[in-house]
Amino acid sequence: MTENRANTRNATWREQLRKSITNKQRTAISRVHMHELDANYRNHNNEEVNMGLTLEEALTEAKRCLDCPTPTCMSGCPVSIDIPSFVKNIERNEILEAASVLKQTSALPAVCGRVCPQEKQCEASCIYTQKLGKEAVAIGYLERFAADFERESGQASIPACAPTNDIKIAVVGSGPAGLSFAGDMAKRGYQVTVFEALHEIGGVLKYGIPEFRLPNDVIDVEIENIKKMGVEIITNCIVGKTITYEELKEEGFKGLFVASGAGLPRFMNISGENLIGVMSSNEYLTRINLMGASRDGDTPVLSGKNVAIIGGGNTAMDAVRTAKRLGANRAMIVYRRSEHEMPARIEEIKHAKEEGIEFLTLHNPIEYLGDERGHVTTMRLQKMELGEPDESGRRSPVEIPGAIETIDVDTVIVSIGVSPNPLVPSSIQGLSVTKWGTLVVNDDLQTTIPAIYAGGDIVRGGATVILAMGDGRKAAAAMDEYLHSGSC
Repeated sequence: MTENRANTRNATWREQLRKSITNKQRTAISRVHMHELDANYRNHNNEEVNMGLTLEEALTEAKRCLDCPTPTCMSGCPVSIDIPSFVKNIERNEILEAASVLKQTSALPAVCGRVCPQEKQCEASCIYTQKLGKEAVAIGYLERFAADFERESGQASIPACAPTNDIKIAVVGSGPAGLSFAGDMAKRGYQVTVFEALHEIGGVLKYGIPEFRLPNDVIDVEIENIKKMGVEIITNCIVGKTITYEELKEEGFKGLFVASGAGLPRFMNISGENLIGVMSSNEYLTRINLMGASRDGDTPVLSGKNVAIIGGGNTAMDAVRTAKRLGANRAMIVYRRSEHEMPARIEEIKHAKEEGIEFLTLHNPIEYLGDERGHVTTMRLQKMELGEPDESGRRSPVEIPGAIETIDVDTVIVSIGVSPNPLVPSSIQGLSVTKWGTLVVNDDLQTTIPAIYAGGDIVRGGATVILAMGDGRKAAAAMDEYLHSGSC
């Protein structure tokens, strides 16, 4: 009955909005552009670069939404947010209601509003982009605005949860996949316990993404909301070492969701990678983001003056911008393809350039050289040109014979991808893995052991926060059905 009244009220509001402003007037409004900290100021500190929208900006941007009968934007959202509903709530200045709509399907709206690649997902499917040849509604900006508004108001809503069914569920990892799964299972009435190997909760959100892009206090509030739904989180506990799967079953856990991520770095296996000063982006960012290395903590990190980051993804951008903030005179991105092929978000590339980052595209390291102390001093780069597209659709880099360049470096950060954490798969007999080390799952994300599901990077090998969250939601729905099917 309550849901029917809400639907009727929304329909009434929508009709009133249609009468108050025509679609022609809506399409005449230019997309909002978010304010940012000045580049020469921000590249020396960890303050968040994007400054968010004002209430007036958010209300105006929300007016651009055409409230399509078939909202194509939703087809691009991995967690199925009711985008028209939350945007129209903002247009009506019902911001807390907008935030409540977001929380119906997203466990981390303030996080997703900051790091989700909306330009490749919901905004890419917006009618403005698809049919009108204009900039999409700024769905990501509005999501961030609604979530931030609620947090700052002190009136955070907690999604309704069903009465407890006394069924215990375990989750390995407190990253985006694990938290999304935990939240959805709590809504269904399960008793959920998340086991986190590290001392901080949040997984890659905490150790992998710098605070100038995603502040820790934003993450902490979202995690606290999940705890208020009844989810218990245990830190410093490694499933497979501290506690085994068999022990979890003995304690009464009926299901397990594996979201242990992909924390093993990849290297290029070229000469000199073992020199002091050459490290993975995982190690570099974890030391700085999680262990306070940039604040002279107990786990210092090398902070060179000539720093090269190898790779072109978002993690590479995070690392190179971090190096700049730690005092690098020359912070470089070395990428074997052109800028057009870079997988990093356009916004991250833009911010990096503004902050003085140098881009050495169509260059590929072939060797690192060091001094008598074993510290890296030089890198040799092979110049490249683009050939035919590879399996990913990007044009393959081809060596230009004899075109070698030598550049002085004292720190090299390798950011060319990650591999899945093998601990859980190797500790549970009967779990099948692929040749890449990812867990084998079916379309419902169920592993070869029926009571165990998996999602995020342990299945994908490396993906975005929002895709991991989508896996968490999908696995929660599938496990719920499995546990109630009588086949468990």
